[in-house]
Amino acid sequence: MKILVGTQNPGKQVEMVAILAELGLDLVLPQDIGLALDVVENGQTYAQNAELKARAFCAASGLPCLADDSGLEVDALDGAPGLYSARYSPAPGASDADRRRLLVSRLAGLPRPWTARFRATVCLMTPGGEPRFAEGQCEGEIIPEERGSNGFGYDAIFLVAGTGLTMAELSDAEKNRISHRARALHGITAIFPRA
Repeated sequence: MKILVGTQNPGKQVEMVAILAELGLDLVLPQDIGLALDVVENGQTYAQNAELKARAFCAASGLPCLADDSGLEVDALDGAPGLYSARYSPAPGASDADRRRLLVSRLAGLPRPWTARFRATVCLMTPGGEPRFAEGQCEGEIIPEERGSNGFGYDAIFLVAGTGLTMAELSDAEKNRISHRARALHGITAIFPRA
């Protein structure tokens, strides 16, 4: 049975496909079936946003769909950027690098360590079914300098607890074992529909 990876984000697509590849699932990307959706993420939680995306992609494709929503929560900023991690900068067309610089500038002068966590919720939606969810998180701290070139988003300034490395310094295999997204995806695999 084919399962649609319900995201247009290239970084998330690469990670989700790599994490799920070991399960032998028949994964499909939106571009594989000519699907391009821009889902408005106006939920109040990661689960609500993940469900909005999973429902929209499932309805448009007729396929079971897996979608996630994730964010970076920084304790010194009362959990910000959180749900708004991808939209943290008010500047139109802001890049990941712009959002990283903005975050570090808002932390400047606050006492360190700047403890933080990545959090993800994955939603599995099947045609005519009810949404199913799993969550994952990865603890760490924000550092003021960028390190590493792997990954995307805030990876280069997120020092993963217990590793001495930023998320962007980890190998793909290591990141896909310990990341928030990996933990959420591994948590939902037991309920995947099978052929």
